[in-house]
Amino acid sequence: MNTEFTAEQQAIRDAILKLCAQFDDAYWLRKDTEGGWPHEFHKAFADAGFLGIAMPKEYGGAGLGITESCIMTEAMSEAGGGGAAAACLNKYTYGLNPIAVFATDEQKRRWIPPMINGMEKNCFAITEPDTGLNTLALKTTAKREGDHYVLNGAKIWTSSAQVAEKMLILVRTTPVEEVKKRTEGLSLFYTDLDRSRVEVRLIDKMGRKSVDSNMLFIDGLQVPLEDRIGEEGQGFKYVLHGMNPERCLVAAGAVGLGRLALRKAAEYAKQRVVFDRPIGQNQGIQHPLAEAWMELEAARLMVYHAASLYDQRKSCGAQANAAKYLAAEACFKACTTAVMTHGGMGYAKEYHVERYLRESFIPRIAPVSRELILCHIAEKVLGLPKSY
Repeated sequence: MNTEFTAEQQAIRDAILKLCAQFDDAYWLRKDTEGGWPHEFHKAFADAGFLGIAMPKEYGGAGLGITESCIMTEAMSEAGGGGAAAACLNKYTYGLNPIAVFATDEQKRRWIPPMINGMEKNCFAITEPDTGLNTLALKTTAKREGDHYVLNGAKIWTSSAQVAEKMLILVRTTPVEEVKKRTEGLSLFYTDLDRSRVEVRLIDKMGRKSVDSNMLFIDGLQVPLEDRIGEEGQGFKYVLHGMNPERCLVAAGAVGLGRLALRKAAEYAKQRVVFDRPIGQNQGIQHPLAEAWMELEAARLMVYHAASLYDQRKSCGAQANAAKYLAAEACFKACTTAVMTHGGMGYAKEYHVERYLRESFIPRIAPVSRELILCHIAEKVLGLPKSY
């Protein structure tokens, strides 16, 4: 089995690293301090054509796979952008995957080009305040009235809604007590974020300040029938199709962030002199960094294994979940080790590693918890009884 990138894939990585060189540590530190969407970063990737890396060629995309999307995500995270860079652009792959797969030709022509050329930003509205990871219990409703639906409800942890013109939203169109299967009755829409009907409330959070997270309060939002993706009541199935790519991309971003932190730590360990010798000469510094490197490399292999399976249209649920789990844990350990390697200066913002550590919590929490991944592997791979 060949685990090396092809020449084309390596060229993609090199191009991403070159593009990211325009956005140095000072840029991302400023964004982390001041907040505000990284418009310059987003525009650079749109202008270079990378927002459509996994979108079909006939709609202006590059027509590449999740593997190439992971290469892009890992590289832009590793180059210095970390979790903020990954969160800024990842949703253009996993968030819009249901559009690329299930939308009509008319919908794709209407929605995809403005997205990949940077003219329209979007957000992904799935999670709700009272349901968390129990997606089948969503309470936001859409009631059909002639040629449109009327939406009411609330969403939470909706990233980039402060700047989005469009949103991909999963809502209930049939009451749960009226469906034959719990997976039915939810419908998926891609529609305008009408701020006269949707209040967007910013969530002040620990890290990744430049990519906003929000609560949405939806009151009487009218959505045209032509903005529904696929059949009414089958939205959960469409969203599921994007979950494995999402796990792969989150994992790739985590690997990149871990590698970034590890590089900073190694550089500091070579330069910092205490008791007349560089601290990197001490095994107490060397060994944790070496362990972190090995764990990141192992997680990285699982990321690209899962992505390759997806691109081959093979079953990859266990692998994608495992990749997300392993990458998140390896990233957290690498970032923690980087802070400890810096000692007191690891707590200082100017050395950046404290920012990486704050960002490293996110892939451990979202889009699915570590515990649910363990449950998934126990049930689906090991054949153990379902525990929840």
